Amino acid sequence: MASTARALTELSEEEAMFRATVADFAARRVAPLVAEMDRAARYAEGLVPALFELGLMGIEVPAALGGGEASFFTAVLAIEELSRVDPAVGLCVDVQNTVVDKALLRWGSAAQRARYLPGLCRDTLGSYALSEAGSGSDAFALATRATRDGDVYRLRGRKLWITNAAEAGLFLVFATVDPAAGYKGITAFIVERDTPGLAVGKREDKLGVRASSTCEVVLEDCPVPAANVLGSVGQGYKIAIELLNEGRIGIGAQLVGLAEGALAHAVAYAAERRQFGRPIAEFQGLQFQLAEMAVDVETARLMVYEAARLCDAGRPFRQRAAMAKYHASQVAERVASRALEVFGGLGFTREAPAEKLYRDAKVGTIYEGTSNIQLLTIAKTMLGGER
Repeated sequence: MASTARALTELSEEEAMFRATVADFAARRVAPLVAEMDRAARYAEGLVPALFELGLMGIEVPAALGGGEASFFTAVLAIEELSRVDPAVGLCVDVQNTVVDKALLRWGSAAQRARYLPGLCRDTLGSYALSEAGSGSDAFALATRATRDGDVYRLRGRKLWITNAAEAGLFLVFATVDPAAGYKGITAFIVERDTPGLAVGKREDKLGVRASSTCEVVLEDCPVPAANVLGSVGQGYKIAIELLNEGRIGIGAQLVGLAEGALAHAVAYAAERRQFGRPIAEFQGLQFQLAEMAVDVETARLMVYEAARLCDAGRPFRQRAAMAKYHASQVAERVASRALEVFGGLGFTREAPAEKLYRDAKVGTIYEGTSNIQLLTIAKTMLGGER
């Protein structure tokens, strides 16, 4: 009797249609803009609104609140497809869906969800403000303080390396209400862009994913209504950790898409470039390199898909998320590097797409937890029996 079990990478009809729609958008609307956005270090005018129009910024949000009411896995597919063409665009969609929207869906009150999620689906970009100068991998050595003052909390501090900050209309900010309480004093706040005392600083001049804004966010006596505490006071640690666990799957999808794009460029160029009277794709040495790249890409995709499916099923996924993010970051660097080499001397110039993807790949080992943090998480779950 034939089995009805579906392969991990096999998509449902609805998932396949969604993926094809995103792939078509990426090819038509994003691809022609990639080089100029990289040079200008900003998204092209009209691109972010187009992401909203396509329904990519509220994929899991209920339809009643303006979203697509789809699965986490669907969001992963969108991130992967966009990142094949430009990982910077994939990152924009990733942060919106897997961190900002997810935070409100899971911990937001009914009033907060009704107030903010329609805008996040329609036209408002969100940003996640956790990192500081003294709290990178040690994310909870926060210096930002929140002091209760009647019906508001006054936030004071400086956040660094904040993705989407230049364009964001809403910030999820983590601050400590009671330093003596340690991580139990950390609290999450929903802060609107036009709140007095909130200022977005300069855009960082980055190596890769340059179109994606990364900025400092300064909070100077910034009054945030007590009604804008996300979850409860002191719950910020739990919120941040759980968001990062899922966010790592999204970053894994971004890196898989990057590697897929690099491999596709390498295969196309190998078929076109001729040396010694024939295409270089006919040389067995190069064929082996391409085959190894394909194996790398497929293993990373399988790990990311498994973590996303486990998350959707409500099953333990923390270890799988860390593994997927760690492995995908290694694969993205390796495949992008090899793709550049396939292009030869041309690959070392900005005329070839491999050079940009090579630069974009590096951040994968750094953000949403460095590779060492992923290894630490994997080891802890192994030794502690967690999954």
